[in-house]
Amino acid sequence: MTREPSLLHCGRQRQASAVGAVLFDRSQVTTCRSPYPGVVSTPRLLIIQPDESDPLGPLGDWLTDAGAELEVRTPPIETLPTSLDGFQGLVCLGGGMSAADDVAHPWLRQVRDLLAKATRDGLPTLGICLGGQLLAAATGGRVEPGEAGPEVGAGLVSKKDAAWTDPLFADLPLMPDVMQFHGDAITALPAGAVLLASSPRYPNQAFRLNRCAYGVQFHIETTPELVQAWADEAPDMAAGARPGAFTSDTLTTVHADIAETWRPFAARFVHLCSSPMPPTPIPLVQR
Repeated sequence: MTREPSLLHCGRQRQASAVGAVLFDRSQVTTCRSPYPGVVSTPRLLIIQPDESDPLGPLGDWLTDAGAELEVRTPPIETLPTSLDGFQGLVCLGGGMSAADDVAHPWLRQVRDLLAKATRDGLPTLGICLGGQLLAAATGGRVEPGEAGPEVGAGLVSKKDAAWTDPLFADLPLMPDVMQFHGDAITALPAGAVLLASSPRYPNQAFRLNRCAYGVQFHIETTPELVQAWADEAPDMAAGARPGAFTSDTLTTVHADIAETWRPFAARFVHLCSSPMPPTPIPLVQR
């Protein structure tokens, strides 16, 4: 996919209308499940890559090192499955389009449908940057152009109280390192979502829905070279980062810190996909 330098990454097209899906029916929600009973030794994960310029990167190595088998689909070059049968987990990566950019990217509706179905069915799910925005929009949240402007470059997010007992976030440090590169933002979480991490500029940095569907506003899958390429493509957006944010030394150091923090997180996600959680009553919100 060819990127235009004037566009923003992860919701860089600043649309007048916000995203707020209303099709998610929480009365159909189930607890986290695995399509097979018991522990799955090699969980099969569907990876949706909405944009060729935001690949799985080191996250792919972390997931496979933890025992997962990955099936990567890059729409529209590759068709998306119509069912999640046979998958034990779902990961949706970032991209340059907005979460509601269905005119230019009509397949986004199918991505949102798959994310909504995974959440309803209790399939462990992880949405990253645009993927997190799509998850929020698919389940009744709201995504809009960020009023505080683009959030770009390395940064820290702060864990919320609920994160300390979360199966994926509990072992993260108080303020984990992340990479930011987005213009749109999640301005309202879906009903029933639990906020797990915040930042001063945009509070909805990470959330959990139905015990095992996770969305994060930031990136953990990047490399120094990839972030530098994004900065080169979008100089106006990159100009909002701190001085020196895109030097080779800075990006190398930051990504080493990100790997130290988020590699174990990826392993915990694979474990979640491998081991179905026991049933727990979920408070439902009628919308």
